[in-house]
Parts: sequence; structure tokens; C-alpha cells
Amino acid sequence: MADVVLITGLSGAGRSGAADVLEDLGWYVIDNLPTPLVEVFVDLASKPGSDITRLALVAGRQQVDVMPKVAVLRAAGHRVRVLFLDASTPELVRRYETSRRKHPLDGDAAGLVEAIELERSSLESVKEAADLVIDTTALNVHELKFKLLAAFDGDGAARMQVALESFGFKRGVPLDADIVMDVRFLPNPHWDESLRPLTGHDPAVRDYVVERAQAQSFLDQFERLVADLLPAYQAEGKSYLTVSIGCTGGRHRSVAVVEELAERLRRRGWAVNTHHRDLGR
Repeated sequence: MADVVLITGLSGAGRSGAADVLEDLGWYVIDNLPTPLVEVFVDLASKPGSDITRLALVAGRQQVDVMPKVAVLRAAGHRVRVLFLDASTPELVRRYETSRRKHPLDGDAAGLVEAIELERSSLESVKEAADLVIDTTALNVHELKFKLLAAFDGDGAARMQVALESFGFKRGVPLDADIVMDVRFLPNPHWDESLRPLTGHDPAVRDYVVERAQAQSFLDQFERLVADLLPAYQAEGKSYLTVSIGCTGGRHRSVAVVEELAERLRRRGWAVNTHHRDLGR
């Protein structure tokens, strides 16, 4: 049986970049694969004598029809995970204007923004069914690689992986968040001039945020809530879960809380990776 990752998502959101990362990890990659050929290639890779054990397929046109193919492959015993790459419309517009490429739906819409929104609407069902959604709006190539390494550079174990992500509300909520928590109720180190240049990684900021009785009470309750929810998500077949924790700018409170919560969940035996979306801004 094959281990398959099907790479889907919006045009311009980074499908080719994701494919390059998986290829570097040893996955056999087929780019721009027509949906009717998905089953054909998986069957070929699974035949006796084939040395292809991990197959990454980049979905081409007709992505909207891909989920029935996934159901058939899973019923046949293959391990299939669907990765969906997303990005905000303004960022996609910027990327297309920079590259001067045409959007695949350019001929079906009155302008680039309408083409992007048309594709977004048509792929909503694929995004909803995806095992892992990654918002590439604010990610550079190295940050995207880190997220993909955390998700796909393992031994193939079935244990659900948890991603904890900090962010700043002033730059918007991450598109790939499954659970969102707002920690702007905690005292803000930004107003302490000695702490303002630091980040939530620095011990002084960490202590300022986390060691207060209010923060400890919140962390105790939120840890129990997340720990209770994780087995339920896993029982529903979810392979990846993203918990996004936000403060105003994404540099102090959310970073400190993410790192503290990550350590607590790791002690409970969960595979956790962390990402700080707005830390370098």
C-alpha cells in the first residue's frame, strides 16, 4: 500500500514549493496531475517491484473532483493525506502581479481578484475535507519548509500532530487555524520600555506574561480543554490540528503562551511543533 500526499490549494498559494520540499524529503513527486489519473498513478506505484513508497501528487485542474478519488484510495487501504495551501486574496494578487503570470481562471472572470475568489469558492469543499491546511500568506520558503518538515518528515505514525502558532490580531487571524484563542486580556509587556525590544522567547518577557496568577489559571484551564479535545479530533480521523493564539502584535504574550502550552502538551505525550507567524515583523 502507498503512502500518498495529495497537494491541493489555491493557484499561487505554494503548491509547487510544497512539492519541492517533499521531493527533498525523498517523496516521489508528480506535478500538475489531472484528477482522473490520481488512482492510476497510485496503483502503478503500489505494484510489486515498485520502489516508490511515498508518493506526493500535485493536483492540477479539476481539484474540486479530487475527494471522491481520495475516498476510493483510502477504501483500498492506501494512506492518503490531503494538504491544502491557502493564502489571502491581497497576497495572491501581489504574487501574480510580481510574477506577471495569468491566473488559471483568468478567462472565466472579470479580473484577477474575481478569478481568485471564484477558485476559492470552488475549492471550499476540498479545503474543508483536507487533513492539513497551511496558510502561506505570511510564510517565506524557509517557514513553509519548517511546517512541512514537521508534518511529513516523520516515520508515518498515525498519531495526530499538533501545531501551536502565535500571531498578531492586527495582521489578521491565520487562515489555517482550527482553534483560535485571544490572550490580549493578559498584561502587555509592550508598555514596559525594558521589555518592548524583547520577544516572548526571552525569559524576562516569559516570566512577565506566564508567571502571573491570572496567566497560570488561564493556562491550566486552556491546557485541560485542549487536552480533552485532542483525542476527540484524533478519533474523528484528523491527522493535524492547528491551535492559533493571538495577541496584538504577535511578539510578546502570544509567543510566551504558545511555548508554555507546547511544553505542557508535550509532557502529556502529544507531538507538538510551534510557529510564530509575526515574530520577525
